[in-house]
Formats: sequence, structure tokens, C-alpha cells
Amino acid sequence: MEPLLCFPTSPPLSVTSVLERAGYPWKGIDRAEAVEADEPEDGWSGAVICSGADPTAALALCRHLRTREVPLAPVLVVVPTEQLGELELREDLFDDLCLDPVNPDELAARLAHLFWRTGRGLRPDLLEHGPLVLNLETYQAAVAGRVLDLTYMEYELLRFLAARPGKVFTRETLLSRVWGYEYYGGARTVDVHVRRLRAKLGEEHAHLIQTVRSVGYRFGQTSWTP
Repeated sequence: MEPLLCFPTSPPLSVTSVLERAGYPWKGIDRAEAVEADEPEDGWSGAVICSGADPTAALALCRHLRTREVPLAPVLVVVPTEQLGELELREDLFDDLCLDPVNPDELAARLAHLFWRTGRGLRPDLLEHGPLVLNLETYQAAVAGRVLDLTYMEYELLRFLAARPGKVFTRETLLSRVWGYEYYGGARTVDVHVRRLRAKLGEEHAHLIQTVRSVGYRFGQTSWTP
């Protein structure tokens, strides 16, 4: 999935946490010229324009997106209640809007509906377990909306375990299935990666990777609710 164009460069955390938890890649821009300069090879998948800090620039950017040779869609505007009046008679500049402060569930639902309706930027292939979301296309992982800074092998180990919840694997099996049969490292490699993964998941979510005494590891179930 190509990234969503977001305005401004650093959108509100309430917006980016929804995008990252849902697995939507995004890139922030601060001016209309960057739309073409930073555009991915296959184009943007859509746009999320947050108008709170600079409503004039936000509307100008929406107009630019709509007047391109190939207009960009879908465009969702995140707007404070006090700025709603500025959108009157400008409905052609966007496809939907969401009020700021953002309700995370509402924003996620509106984005999903827009992508379904337009047929552009379909939802990426995700592996989800409670607070943990793995994007299988971008090799990113997030827990409770927080993106994890994982190495490639840490991600691969987490993905392997999360795809088989409850199943116990010995260290030797994990070495061969995750690192590959040609890897000659010892079982300690698995222990080190598990320890690092638990640290990055954080104390609240470290239990997702459980130790089975004298056997190995498994991905544990969670009773977490949003």
C-alpha cells in the first residue's frame, strides 16, 4: 500500500496513532509543492488533511489535490468544530471530514469506508492480536498504537510466533524456521531476541511472548480491550 499524504508534516498524535495502529503508512508534507516532489512512484493512496493549525493552508492544499491532472482521492479533512463554517460550499475539495478532537474509532471507520468506496488504497495485510498489530506489507509492528523499532529478525520472530498463537516452539525449531536451516547460531540467539522483543513491547505487553519451561516459547493470548 502506498503512503497516505498527511498535512502538516507532523500531524496530531491523535491522528497518527490511528493510522499506525490500523497499519496505514503515511508521510507528512508542509506545502503544496511537496505533493509532487515527495510523491511515491505509484502515487499517494489518499490524503488526511488536519486543518487545526493552519486552515487557510489546509484548504489551499485540498484545492491543489483536486486540481491536479489526476485529482487525488480520497481526501479526509480533520477539522475543529469552530472551523466547520470555513468548509461550507467547499465540499468538492474533500470526500469526508472528521471532527477534532478525534474519536479514534470514528476516524478509523471513516478511513476504511472511504477506501472501500473509492477502491483505492485498500487496507494492508495485517496480523492483529489485541493491542499488537503487524503490517505484513511494510514489516512494521505497533503495540497499543506505538510503533516498535524492531530489527528485521526481531520482526520475523514476532511475526512467526504471532501467526501461531498458543503453539509452543523449541529454540531449535525457532532457529530453523525463523533464521533458516543454514544458520549456525546457538539457542542463545533465540533467548537474546526474545529478551529484546519483550523490552521493546514494554512491561505491560511483554507477556505476549511466554516462556514454556524446559521447552521454549509461545505467543500468549491477551485479554486486552481498547
